[in-house]
Amino acid sequence: MFTLVRSRVRRAAFALSAVAALAFAGTTATTATATTGAAAAPAAAKQGPTSVAYVEVNNNSMRNVGKYTLANGGGNVFDVAVIFAANINYDTGTKAAYLHFNENVQRVLDNAATEIRPLQQKGIKVVLSVLGNHQGAGFANFPSQQAASAFAKTLSDAVAKYGLDGIDFDDEYAEYGNNGTGQPNDSSFVHLVTALRANMPGKIISLYNIGPAASRLSYGGVDVSSKFDYAWNPYYGTWQVPRVALPKSKLSPAAVEIGRTSQSVAASLARRTVSEGYGVYLTYNLDGADRSADVSAFTRELYGGNAVYTP
Repeated sequence: MFTLVRSRVRRAAFALSAVAALAFAGTTATTATATTGAAAAPAAAKQGPTSVAYVEVNNNSMRNVGKYTLANGGGNVFDVAVIFAANINYDTGTKAAYLHFNENVQRVLDNAATEIRPLQQKGIKVVLSVLGNHQGAGFANFPSQQAASAFAKTLSDAVAKYGLDGIDFDDEYAEYGNNGTGQPNDSSFVHLVTALRANMPGKIISLYNIGPAASRLSYGGVDVSSKFDYAWNPYYGTWQVPRVALPKSKLSPAAVEIGRTSQSVAASLARRTVSEGYGVYLTYNLDGADRSADVSAFTRELYGGNAVYTP
């Protein structure tokens, strides 16, 4: 019934548009409130797990995440929206990793006033996912603590510049070894996450539990598991508890692809999430169509009522 083959559209990883590496020296932390000049409106209260929506911004608008509310109380269906995806690229000249935005990710960030702030004003957190790009650079092969810390600063500077709520790590498609890069090592991701948490103590750091980085969370007596806010299963239509030392409230063993995972499976996974006491429910590929039937399949189990779609 289930498939373990991920069906994400990976156009973000193949984008050919040229972007410069980020250089935000001296950037100070910027919150959505500071960016917009108005405090976010409190979301209507709801009881139940945190719902997460990944959005393929090559094809869809982040605004779609804010179009779903609960019929019983009017709360947001989704609590966290993930911009999918920026890339970790490799500069063969400087022999260093850098953060790359394809034209669609850059468009979302440049139009934060219409793509990001409306979600934050509803109480929805907006996180930037970072993904490998076939160039050999990844989270697991920084050659030194200094290199890992430099990339962590690039990430936290981007969060500050664009008024985001955090970073999501997705260690796929790095193709470690390309361009003469190193293979995964045990210290790299630990140094990266440690530095990023120090840079942005109040922001979200989440882990898409896949790839070499996800299995290298401890080094030199330091375990970075507790530095993550969330970790989730990367295989849609399945149940798999992430092997990360976090409480159940921060884990999503369930993962569904909206419009492709059947409503019955989505409902079953949501029911199991509640019955086994887990605190997060992961969804992927929310598009611009009215998906209220698909969404209601899991909101009935998570929150006791249907989802309402408002265009």
